[in-house]
Amino acid sequence: MSDPFAVRPDDHVYGDPAAPVTVLEYGDFECPYCAAAAPVLQALVDGSGGGVRLVFRNWPLPDVHPYALTAALAAEAAADQGRYWEMHHLLFRRQEHLTDADLVGYGQELGLDTRTLVGEAAQPYGDKVEADFATGVALGVPGTPTVYVDGQLFSGRPDLAALRRTIGAASDPGGQPGAGRQRRGLLGRRRAQREALAEGAQQDGAQDRCGQ
Repeated sequence: MSDPFAVRPDDHVYGDPAAPVTVLEYGDFECPYCAAAAPVLQALVDGSGGGVRLVFRNWPLPDVHPYALTAALAAEAAADQGRYWEMHHLLFRRQEHLTDADLVGYGQELGLDTRTLVGEAAQPYGDKVEADFATGVALGVPGTPTVYVDGQLFSGRPDLAALRRTIGAASDPGGQPGAGRQRRGLLGRRRAQREALAEGAQQDGAQDRCGQ
């Protein structure tokens, strides 16, 4: 696989695409910690003066969050209609209501063609979810949310001040992301065994992640 940190043409980028600092998040639309992190990361980008961009990749945990995958598919379908970030923000704000009927309602609210948001018509968008998942496997993503700042794992709960301090120190080239591992199975039925991340990374912030 090519560099999993490289921003791909199909990645969703919030902020200036040419921003010098990249914050990469692996998230699950039904994860409460991701919902808490969403406005923090948005504020980080909005307040950066074009200096930070956010890349969000799907890491649904359907074994613990039954609506996570269908929500991810709906977000990708919205992206196909140019409304990804509007749907992204809406899903996190209304995280407790993610049934198919809810997703269709959100699509109507955003003025989307809702026929592709749920059900069989949404299944082709699984390719993007799978591609995101594959890069996360290569990085050893431990749970959601997992956040990297310019390729460095951010430990602990995403906090605006802490993120800004990390970005200020992002020029330090030291530190390596976690070891990769092979994928076993697919989203709904997998519980792949993860190799250890860089020393202590699984412990740091473990209480603030789902699926760990």
